[in-house]
Amino acid sequence: MTKVKNERNTENLVRDALRSLGYYDQERTTVVAEQKTNVEAARKALAAASKTGGGGIGAPEFIVNDPANPDFLIVVECKASKKDHASSAIPQIVSGIKVDEDIPACIARVKRFAADGALHYARFLSKDFNVIAVAVSGETKGTLQFSAYLHTKGSPHPKLLVSKDKIPIEKFVSWKDFIEHATFDPDLQKLRLSELMAFSRQLHDFMRDHAKLTESEKPLLVSGTLIALQNHAFALSYGAYDPSALQKQWFAVIKSEIEAAKIPSAKKGDMAQPYSSIAVHPQLSEGTKEYPKGILHELIRLLDEKVRPFISVYHDFDVVGQFYGEFLKYTGGDKKALGIVLTPRHITELFALLANVGKDSKVLDICCGTGGFLVSAMHQMMRKAVTEGEKAKIKECGLVGVEHLPNMFALAASNMILRGDGKANLHQGSCFDKGIEKGAAAFNCDVGMINPPYSQATEDLHELEFVRQMLTCLKKGSIGIAIVPMSCAISPHSTKAILLQEHTLEAVMSMPDDLFYPVGTVTCIMVFTAKVPHATSKKKTWFGYWKTDGYVRTKHLGRIDQNGRWAAIRDGWVVSFRNRDDVTGLSVKREVNADDEWCAEAYMETDYSDLSPSLFEREVKKYLLSLVSG
Repeated sequence: MTKVKNERNTENLVRDALRSLGYYDQERTTVVAEQKTNVEAARKALAAASKTGGGGIGAPEFIVNDPANPDFLIVVECKASKKDHASSAIPQIVSGIKVDEDIPACIARVKRFAADGALHYARFLSKDFNVIAVAVSGETKGTLQFSAYLHTKGSPHPKLLVSKDKIPIEKFVSWKDFIEHATFDPDLQKLRLSELMAFSRQLHDFMRDHAKLTESEKPLLVSGTLIALQNHAFALSYGAYDPSALQKQWFAVIKSEIEAAKIPSAKKGDMAQPYSSIAVHPQLSEGTKEYPKGILHELIRLLDEKVRPFISVYHDFDVVGQFYGEFLKYTGGDKKALGIVLTPRHITELFALLANVGKDSKVLDICCGTGGFLVSAMHQMMRKAVTEGEKAKIKECGLVGVEHLPNMFALAASNMILRGDGKANLHQGSCFDKGIEKGAAAFNCDVGMINPPYSQATEDLHELEFVRQMLTCLKKGSIGIAIVPMSCAISPHSTKAILLQEHTLEAVMSMPDDLFYPVGTVTCIMVFTAKVPHATSKKKTWFGYWKTDGYVRTKHLGRIDQNGRWAAIRDGWVVSFRNRDDVTGLSVKREVNADDEWCAEAYMETDYSDLSPSLFEREVKKYLLSLVSG
């Protein structure tokens, strides 16, 4: 007699797998529901999905959500027979090819096959959520068939869920691992970054209208709140405090978290002090008709909902720096005159790749700002670390930063705490202070990265003096990388001669003209070998013409990688730098001295191979138009 397939057996196996991975643990925040959900937006979406099937499709067997990651859902569809795992239409669906079939055939396919059903629900849920759609078929534990797909919010079609190594996920994993696999998807990264930037503008407007904070206090409120939300008790209870008590508790928790972090005791007061003015800010403790629990409560709620899930996943992203840069766009006056030129995230990533940082590297930034270079370097180092001991060593002595401004120092230190790293060796003070110089040099760092303050008025604080100071603090033979105004490369300055007397100029790369938009500073990247005199090395310097990074200027988002070109361009740049390729129109090698111009434009041969009459005509028209409009 043929055994009748029973879908309940499959569901029991799924339930057991979820239980073994901690989905049902009471101390976890994941919520597993069967045939229903308490998430209002998901419930409405599933009602619409059911109606599409004439009321006969129902709901997925399992729906998993987690308040800590509110924009994610997992849906699971089960079938007893592996013959009903997926229809022949699935490859087309995940490739974005439209499947032409009438409604009854579509309903029949969705009802019969596990993968088709899971993706059907994901299509409706993806209007509001990033959905991981899971199909499981079979009745015995060792022979279950498993497929997982990702339908990102707003995307027209799903795709196969793969790991960061591009390997399909073929079994149940923990909620954390599912989310991590999903967030490595480039489309999802772009989506979440776009959402974060949109929220940063929303938050700025809210603070402007309700909080009355100064420009320097706004990023501090963001970083302080994110630190406070690291405290599990505070994250659960902040809604229970009245407005005035919440403000006191906010500051108390920040101080507690700073105290718990393994920062030198002498520096803990330096880090906590900038938050003290916010702790007594009168507008934050006032309840209003619109926000009866107070403005601070609403700010904490927004950051808890919109930002905390982001930083829990994207450890290589300088969230605090990104908010700081976004807030600067709305600041009156000339940011360049203030020396505030924050390094774009893709450039901090590029520095780490050019330096080829590894798990044993020691990275120094003597003008660390919000810590963008240290964050990117740590990400690359942690990726190459294997053991917990290696990871602990990176956090304990692999990162060294110096920042002169107290507020910036607090932001940099908060960045490290948010990444579970209280051991980054951060120093508050001038990098030219002999005590700080001696302390930084004692770490024997072998990689230096710097974006020095720009447009300083006094000659002794020229950008190249910061570069020289960074190289002084590195051990002999180290790589030092700096991004500086192009004027440093082409204008005469006495420090150029001193740099070549003490160090080797390995390479200079001309960067896109609008890299720091809206600040109009044209820059280049300089690469040195520390404490090996240029004449001794007997090397030609390599000059790269890196004027196109794939980023485009947009009205509301600034410069963005709109067409996804950056990854390929970045990899090409890194390879050409490492090989010191000599390519007409792109790079060239030359012997230079302090009196020469240090830029590719001065030495490259023009490539005329692509010149055509139409191109010439277009450029002439552009020139004439510029004359008319000017």
